Amino acid sequence: MLDPKFIGLESEVAQVFEVEKGAIRKFADAIGDPNPVYRDEKAAREAGYSAIPAPPTFPITFQFDMKDGVRGQLKIDMRKVLHGEQEFTYRRPLVAGDKVFLKQKIADIYSKSGKTGGMDFLVIDTIAADEKGVEVFRMRGVTVVRH
Repeated sequence: MLDPKFIGLESEVAQVFEVEKGAIRKFADAIGDPNPVYRDEKAAREAGYSAIPAPPTFPITFQFDMKDGVRGQLKIDMRKVLHGEQEFTYRRPLVAGDKVFLKQKIADIYSKSGKTGGMDFLVIDTIAADEKGVEVFRMRGVTVVRH
């Protein structure tokens, strides 16, 4: 079981991620989005973007690469993990060429019982800021850990 004493735990170091055109294109292909703004600089600019924008759910890819994220500090058995939900809030579009610094914090931990047994819910907030320290987006994810 996850101990609620970890609520408020933050990642130690903000991790840096560079947003690349190729990664955006691959992500758009993977989710089946044919919108040309995710592939073509001219189409992106004509749509009002400063560069090729990332699809709204693109930042989830950063979470897979977070080596120093808070979830890793809890020593969770990943074989018992389910993805619960994900929410994104943007202050501005994320575009190719952006460099973002991510920091995580455990917002909540709670338990529930289900038909197959107990489950812990781990709520993690991730904040991404640009090189000037200005917030670009927030992610809130819920991880379900089966007992």
